Amino acid sequence: MPGRAPFLRTALLAAALLTACGTTPEPAASPSGTAKPSATPSAAPSEEVAKAAGSVGGPGTACALPVSFSLAEGWEPETVEKPEDPDFAALVEQGPATIVCEAKSEGTSDIGFLRVWTAPKAPARATLTAFVKDDKSKALVLTDVKLGGTAAVEARYSVYSALEEEWRDGRSFAVETAKGTVVVELGGLDAEEEAVVAAYELAKSTFEVA
Repeated sequence: MPGRAPFLRTALLAAALLTACGTTPEPAASPSGTAKPSATPSAAPSEEVAKAAGSVGGPGTACALPVSFSLAEGWEPETVEKPEDPDFAALVEQGPATIVCEAKSEGTSDIGFLRVWTAPKAPARATLTAFVKDDKSKALVLTDVKLGGTAAVEARYSVYSALEEEWRDGRSFAVETAKGTVVVELGGLDAEEEAVVAAYELAKSTFEVA
């Protein structure tokens, strides 16, 4: 199944790196809660504005989703299918969610991705909390937001990079829909770069539930 191959190669590489570098350092205890201006992790909003050059989730797009949003210039989406082999199936699951679509910044100088995960219908906050914690994150901060007029929850946290052997900022958001709860995750080696964050902010600002 060609749609899943790039994601599986990335997942297999990450698994190998985790084995080579040892276990993830024990994260410091940090309660989740509502974000405040001084919340940890801290990072100024991206000043760069991404230009929409495509979309995903709607009719005729690469991924059939219960939501849709715009993609920045140079970002290409593809469907991710769950492998039949149970040994590989775990690579497309995180907490209660399963990845169904991945948009990568292949046409840019940055390495980033937006991954869309779906989970059984449940409150967005509970799903997002379980999703993030399954990634061995720390310093989780949850914020209630409105996306396309729909109530959603955004998470900011730190996640360990085995490749760089350091903690990096992570972010994702979730919304409950009639067809299940959807999580959109920002990641990649350059996930903290302004252009990549701007692509994530574009997805948020154009996000709609089908």
